[in-house]
Amino acid sequence: MKKTKWLALLICSFIFLILIIFTFVSNPIDDNQTNKENEPQKEEMESDEQPREEQESEEKETEPEDSPEAEGTVSEELREVFSGVIDSARNLFVRDDLEVVAMGDSLTQGVGDGTENGGYVGLLEDNINDNDETANFTIDNFGKKGDRTDQLLTRMESEEISSSVEEADLVLITIGANNVVQVIEDNFTSLSYDDFSPARENYREDLDEILTRVESANPDASIYLIGLYNPFNQYFDNIPALSQIMNEWNNVSEEVVEDHSNASFIPIEDVFENNESELLWEEDHFHPNEEGYKQMAERVLEYIRDEIEE
Repeated sequence: MKKTKWLALLICSFIFLILIIFTFVSNPIDDNQTNKENEPQKEEMESDEQPREEQESEEKETEPEDSPEAEGTVSEELREVFSGVIDSARNLFVRDDLEVVAMGDSLTQGVGDGTENGGYVGLLEDNINDNDETANFTIDNFGKKGDRTDQLLTRMESEEISSSVEEADLVLITIGANNVVQVIEDNFTSLSYDDFSPARENYREDLDEILTRVESANPDASIYLIGLYNPFNQYFDNIPALSQIMNEWNNVSEEVVEDHSNASFIPIEDVFENNESELLWEEDHFHPNEEGYKQMAERVLEYIRDEIEE
């Protein structure tokens, strides 16, 4: 009997041990397995983060900081600013078939205009055309850098300029500044007030001849001579008389114009006076910049408006 109880107890203990072992084998505590189960999540997070960093890097590399396209945009914006800023040109409609000729020196050519739009001449064209879509308003531009009065007289003999003058309703002229420059260059080491007198009289004679030729070629054309301004003070501050010299040359211009019934004088000296730093081209401080040409165009339009308007 005792032997039977002992055997039954042994069998139960054996069964209980087997159950414990089976449970342990079926659910092992494996740290490596736990880490492996967490690794895919970590890798997934890293794979998500990596494209973001690469994308940010690519975005930085593709930013158009100083590309030619960006520069072109700036240039176009600059052109828009200075081609549509003449307030007095609003609601201006020019009469049909208006022919305008501009001739003279670098101020007519537009030297110093960073938009390369022809200075005050280009501004007049753009602003007038913006207000009248039916008109094809153009100005024949015969400006040439460095021209003096004697050189303009020679160029006026060409077929291109003479034929344009014959057809013109208006003739705009800028001339004389290079005559003054020549006196300065010829007498640079010992420049004095008296050096300008002979050149001024030659200027008077040449200017009279220029206006006479325009009148002979086209008696009906209106002639507008644009005056001189003084850019020399910053170069020759030791000659205070330069302001007086420029005034005298403008006075000569007005006197010559008064002798020609179809001619008018447009003063611009006051436009630039005390505004040189804002209105002159920074590369030479002699020619107007975009804003300087805008001021010129506004002054010219003020004088010719009644004649060109419908």
